[in-house]
Amino acid sequence: MDLGLRDKVAVITGGSIGIGLAIGHGLAAEGAHVVVAARDGERAKSAADEIAGRHGVRTLALGVDVATAAGCETIVQEVEKAFGGADILINNAGTGSNETILEAPDDKWQYYWDLHVMAAVRLGRGLAPQMIRRGGGVVLHNCSICATQPLWYEPIYNTTKAALVMFSKNLANELIPHNIRVNAVNLGLTLTPDWVKTATQLTEGTGRTWQDYIQGIADEFAPIKRFASPEEVANFFVFLCSDKATYSVGSTYYVDGGMLKTVT
Repeated sequence: MDLGLRDKVAVITGGSIGIGLAIGHGLAAEGAHVVVAARDGERAKSAADEIAGRHGVRTLALGVDVATAAGCETIVQEVEKAFGGADILINNAGTGSNETILEAPDDKWQYYWDLHVMAAVRLGRGLAPQMIRRGGGVVLHNCSICATQPLWYEPIYNTTKAALVMFSKNLANELIPHNIRVNAVNLGLTLTPDWVKTATQLTEGTGRTWQDYIQGIADEFAPIKRFASPEEVANFFVFLCSDKATYSVGSTYYVDGGMLKTVT
């Protein structure tokens, strides 16, 4: 099936590892050129080279911190220089938090707000004019089931991801007259390197393996009884970017293995 993505230019934040890297490979397999943005410039270059080598597309690696205005502006400027603009933006950069509301300081709240919300605001504002010039585009926000069904130990993550969902809806309303489709994806349990790292730390010296810990989490929270692979969820992102999803606008999609306990 031709998804109509050949020679499109896709910007992926947090693109050097996990879900972002899997989305990069998925889009490149369809012929899209990929901009890998990540804080670690060397890792971004390694990922970009991997994508280019496997799929024969053009890539660009940018070592930037999208939690800063300067980092976002660098992406906007460098994409314009290298490709003449972007057609697709995947706001994927993010990370979990661990705190209580009574103990978390202001600067922690501010950091996650900048990373999860303001990065999307700044990149949407910066790249949308390029998309308009090019005839339209797609913006996808990697949100979380926690935006709707919060976990008790990460109130900052829950709150900022919920705000990102609302921003996504507002941006969709503003940009659809310009043929730019904006959607949000609320993922459930996905086996990223962060999950493996956390599970390894928590099981060290306990006699349990990290795989045992992961399975326990899946058994407790996901009716499907397993984590998704990054490649599984990446397939959904690639579809939403494609010509096969042209009536998908302003929506929030759950890809969660049945984890959501309510009807929305």
